[in-house]
Amino acid sequence: MSDEKRPPLEESEEVADAIEDDVAVDAFITGGGEDRDNPEFLQPGEEPRWRTGADQQWDPEDVAVAEGRDPTPENIERARREIERDGAATIERIVP
Repeated sequence: MSDEKRPPLEESEEVADAIEDDVAVDAFITGGGEDRDNPEFLQPGEEPRWRTGADQQWDPEDVAVAEGRDPTPENIERARREIERDGAATIERIVP
């Protein structure tokens, strides 16, 4: 962290100009992606695609750690059996 003291962004000349001239301030621009002001709508009948933690490949070591366990050989083996038995449901139970 720098020891340089800078005024808050809202006290900068750029913000004062933006307020006075109604122009955009680069620091406040979101990039034009999907957000509250630029929603993306689904076509009628189209289902939303929900992304979960199970969308990616998980190693038994990752599962053991995500469950709050140390990655010992016993915990890794238990996690491997759990993944083999339950598949993606293993991840969905422990990763929000």
